[in-house]
Amino acid sequence: MNPRVAKFSIGQIIQHNLFDYRGVIVDIDPMYQKDDAWYDRMARTRPPRDQPWYQILVHESDSETYVAERNLSPDNSAEPVENPRLAAYFRSFSHGRYIPRNVVH
Repeated sequence: MNPRVAKFSIGQIIQHNLFDYRGVIVDIDPMYQKDDAWYDRMARTRPPRDQPWYQILVHESDSETYVAERNLSPDNSAEPVENPRLAAYFRSFSHGRYIPRNVVH
């Protein structure tokens, strides 16, 4: 399997296509990284495992989700996300996206 390059980036705000929630990306896996039991239980639409998956903080919640790239679209509202875990991942919000705490150079 050759993983694809991620379409979205850390700090980007997205919209979930199936469940209609907004969120912010906190981590990216180039391909599915959880176990088979989680996939069988949670990934009911059977998205591809060999494409990027994203860890997302859900807006107006304290939830964090794991979502396949094909289920996401960019959110162009430029509005911030409300989630109590934001400060653990990001240092600020600017121009419609979050700035990560640890930037790799």
